[in-house]
Amino acid sequence: MKRALLFLGLCCLAALGQPGPKEKASRDALDKALTDKNPEVRRQAVIALSLVGSVDPYPSDLQSMMNDKDVDVRLAVISSLTDLTNSNRTMLSLHTALNDAVPEVGFAAARALYNLNDPEGKAALQAVLGGDSKTASGYMTKQKRDTLRMMHTPKTMFLFAVKTGAGLAPVPGLGTGVSSMQALLSDAGTSGRAAAALLLEKEKDDQTLAALRDALQDKDWSVRAAAVHSLALQDNPDREEDIAPMIDDKSEPVRLRAAAGYLRLEQIKNAPKPAPKPVVKSTTKARPKAATVPKKTT
Repeated sequence: MKRALLFLGLCCLAALGQPGPKEKASRDALDKALTDKNPEVRRQAVIALSLVGSVDPYPSDLQSMMNDKDVDVRLAVISSLTDLTNSNRTMLSLHTALNDAVPEVGFAAARALYNLNDPEGKAALQAVLGGDSKTASGYMTKQKRDTLRMMHTPKTMFLFAVKTGAGLAPVPGLGTGVSSMQALLSDAGTSGRAAAALLLEKEKDDQTLAALRDALQDKDWSVRAAAVHSLALQDNPDREEDIAPMIDDKSEPVRLRAAAGYLRLEQIKNAPKPAPKPVVKSTTKARPKAATVPKKTT
């Protein structure tokens, strides 16, 4: 009798949606990790939440972690939120992150919004490229943060997603300039503004074009190199007049990219145009219309 009642109770709990032992243990493990004193543990928990799915309470857990005191945790939140869902709540969280006190977080939010086709992301990247925003903390701020966290965060961690998705690899024959992009991002001298120029590669509106042209005169070699890279990959021969003067730039990475970009555009300009497709005339003769017989009136 007792066993029957116990079994009935378990069935009722299952019917009410009560979690099983494994599910409860999993949830408890994540909850514990999200509140751990070690920021690396919290970061790993945030990363793991990207695997769960977009059903609450998991997106809410991520959004609450946007207020974490550790910078790398907040950066991981942005990445996982983007991976989990693009709901209105996610977009709101990313908009809030644009104004984060740490520039790296704001830049990551701008990049995420841009990849989600939100106009605020593009506007923020244009502001970065134009020098209206910063993408890296000052030395003293970074030094204090590294001392508190007892670990160094590589600068290029904040610049990896130049195109939608990560782990981008060259595809033979496409000539998409992946090696050029990766070399820029792996260089310790590459600035966040250069990364913004790379992110805006596909944008061909007048405002972005003006920003890229201005970047060609920037004091930072990495910004100039990134601008040349993006202008060349627009595959518009009209950009030759912008790139040509950069062949004499004082920076070798800029000069070489300008030379290669110029040759790329020359090939596009001189490529033979495809022959127009011949018009195939129909050999089927049109059938004469059947004569209409007037109806007899009675």
